[in-house]
Amino acid sequence: MNSPESPQQQLLLAELHSYTAANSIEEQHRLDMIELVEAHEAWWHRDTLPGHITASAFVVSPDLDKLLLHFHRKLDRWLQFGGHDEGEKHPAKAVLRELVEESGLQQFEFFGAPNFFDLDIHPIPESPKMAAHLHYDVRFLFVADDRQILQPADGESKRLRWMSLKDAAEALDEESSQRVYRKILDLRHAKK
Repeated sequence: MNSPESPQQQLLLAELHSYTAANSIEEQHRLDMIELVEAHEAWWHRDTLPGHITASAFVVSPDLDKLLLHFHRKLDRWLQFGGHDEGEKHPAKAVLRELVEESGLQQFEFFGAPNFFDLDIHPIPESPKMAAHLHYDVRFLFVADDRQILQPADGESKRLRWMSLKDAAEALDEESSQRVYRKILDLRHAKK
């Protein structure tokens, strides 16, 4: 595809082009995402293979000392919130829906503007309904009061927990999550 057809493609590409990656790994993810969005009109659709754009939310407490995680019902591990685009055709819109469904949070906001906080590409194993594929994950940072009641939608999250940043970093042991952890630490140091 030489030029994107839809306004949604144009918007996402502009955001990806203006994003500054934290390191060479994230920069490669950014370039691969640009290639995906340029090549596939349905870049957002879960049936697009070898992968598609997804959206994630890392939720911090106002003091940036805690991170809210959920125990994923299918993958049986602690993760940030997020998932597939269900027709929103923009990761910032999809992540808002996913965050409410999976966490039950009623009061939260983007940390600053709804800008990308991190980019990651990770493999998703084969399931009875889907071949193995890649999630081109656009990640956002949110802030929420850690005292509010959490009531996720039925069938979404097994457990929810506010964890210290250190405990969250141990629970999220992948390289990309460690990069997010370092970015949050940098924000916390800059805030002091």
